[in-house]
Amino acid sequence: MNTHRDIFLDIHNTIDYSKIVDHPNILIAANFWEKERYCAAKTCYKFMRTIDDLIDNHKSKNRLIAPGERKEFVASVNDWLKMVIVSDECNPLHLELAETVKKFMIPVWPLEAFAKSMIYDINNDGFPTVDAFLEYSQGASVAPAAVFVHLNGLRSKEGRYEVPPFDVNWAATPCAIFSYLVHIIRDFRKDQLNNLTYFADDLIASNNLTRNNLREFAGGKPVCEGFRNLIGHYYALAEEYRQKTIDVLEIIKPLHEPRYQLSLEIIFDLYLMVFERINVGKGEFTTEELNPTPEETRERVYRKILNFK
Repeated sequence: MNTHRDIFLDIHNTIDYSKIVDHPNILIAANFWEKERYCAAKTCYKFMRTIDDLIDNHKSKNRLIAPGERKEFVASVNDWLKMVIVSDECNPLHLELAETVKKFMIPVWPLEAFAKSMIYDINNDGFPTVDAFLEYSQGASVAPAAVFVHLNGLRSKEGRYEVPPFDVNWAATPCAIFSYLVHIIRDFRKDQLNNLTYFADDLIASNNLTRNNLREFAGGKPVCEGFRNLIGHYYALAEEYRQKTIDVLEIIKPLHEPRYQLSLEIIFDLYLMVFERINVGKGEFTTEELNPTPEETRERVYRKILNFK
């Protein structure tokens, strides 16, 4: 009889790590679920990606969404959200989404929160304070993480699913914000060059920096002490949420079957993998410096499987 480890290693060997581009950590971890649950995750994230890309792609080319265009973009977000409730039977994607939400009992609140963050993006350019950023993160990061935590925590009983035996919002929040902060540091240069700023304006100013300075650093200018202090603030905040994630995992892991326990460990470990590469004092914060290669990611997952108990 195959052990859990043997089964997990067999799954691991089927994953093409080089081809997982959008939501890579979530989809790598979801590969260890049964197929229909994994497909449900792909359906949800494809749906969320469509509206996110619509806004980010516009900002990357135009920096801002002009006041005259905002109403149209907000209408697009509202139409997007309606697809969850009212499916278009002539549109296979809409129908697939509605059926997925119903079958897997996916709550509407994560999608509503995600839509709220998209509307914030339409009407704003960045964040005045860290608190404003954290509030925005409830939609931009916690919402997609909640979909993962919900699907991962579902219990199968007599051919039907039952909702997770814990509060999904509470469980998803620490790791979601930890990962978001880590990715903001990792993707600093790419985001700046795409006219996206996730560092709070009050922290930028308190470190004697401007947004123009951030763009200069993204373009290759050597970073200064003030910028390291800015990164250090986000790094310290990430460490706070890292510890909270560990506490949550200790509580909810025993409520999962082994493959779903492993998925929780993998997704956290892949975010941790980037966190460990951040060097506030000496780093240059380039993509090459902070982003693991597909082979490094593959090795990390392999080690996690070997050490899984």
